[in-house]
Order: sequence, then C-alpha cells, then structure tokens
Amino acid sequence: MATKSAEHAHIEHLVATRLPGSPIYQFLLSTVQITSASRGLCIARLPLTEVHMNSGSSLHGSVTATIVDWMGGMAISTHDLRDKSGVSVDIHVTYQSGAKVGEAIEIEGIAEKVGGSLAFTRVSIFKVEGGERGRLVATGTHTKFVKGSEPKAA
Repeated sequence: MATKSAEHAHIEHLVATRLPGSPIYQFLLSTVQITSASRGLCIARLPLTEVHMNSGSSLHGSVTATIVDWMGGMAISTHDLRDKSGVSVDIHVTYQSGAKVGEAIEIEGIAEKVGGSLAFTRVSIFKVEGGERGRLVATGTHTKFVKGSEPKAA
C-alpha cells in the first residue's frame, strides 16, 4: 500500500474532526471516503442513500450544491494544509445528469487559485460506473474569502 501524501492525511483528519461539527455535512457526508489528495486537488467517493435524493429519486440539487461547497473547502485546505478554508462568496452549480440510491459518486475538487483574500475552486461530480469514474453528474465553481484562514507561521 502506498504511503498517503501529507495532503491526503490532512483531509482525512479534517473529515474525521471537523465534519462531525457541521450538522449538514455530518448528515449528508458521514460516509464520504477521501481517495486521494495532493496540493490543490482532492478526490472523494460517496455512496448515495435516500437522504441524498429528491422527490424524483435522483440526486437532489441542494445536496449537489452542498457537495460543491464542502469539496471546494477541502481543495483549498490541500493547498497549504490549512484547517479552515474561509467563507463562501459565490457558488455556481450546473447539473448535467442524475444519480440514484445505491450508486456512488466521485467528487473532484481543484483549487485553481488560492490568494491572500480569495480562493477559486472547481468541483466535478461523476457517477461511479464499473468501479471507475463515469458520466458527469454536475460541475460547480466555488469562490471563498480566505483572508485569515491561512496556516500560522511556526
């Protein structure tokens, strides 16, 4: 088994310690698994259950937006191993296809730029098909105000 990167270990630590402190993230993301992380990139998988569905039995739009919000923060945290990722300024989500109960999704977050005040992220959500990344379900962009969230110098 390959050794996990510092970013991967950091994100798993954040999931274990911070996710329980957020009622909405705990409710929707308690079974999320971080599959890889490196500087500016985080990838996770989430098995879908009834709590993720809309009345049409497909992945709910608000759940998708919450995933974009969460993963944008995780991508920012991989940039410099920060514990906090700031506050949301803007989120956009585009929905391309659906996903159902019993399926899994793969979530990819990329920190495109992490500056002194703002960070810009891009999140893609894919259906897992045959154990591999499959059809695109949704994409999103997430801008966060990050001033003050950077790690303190030792």
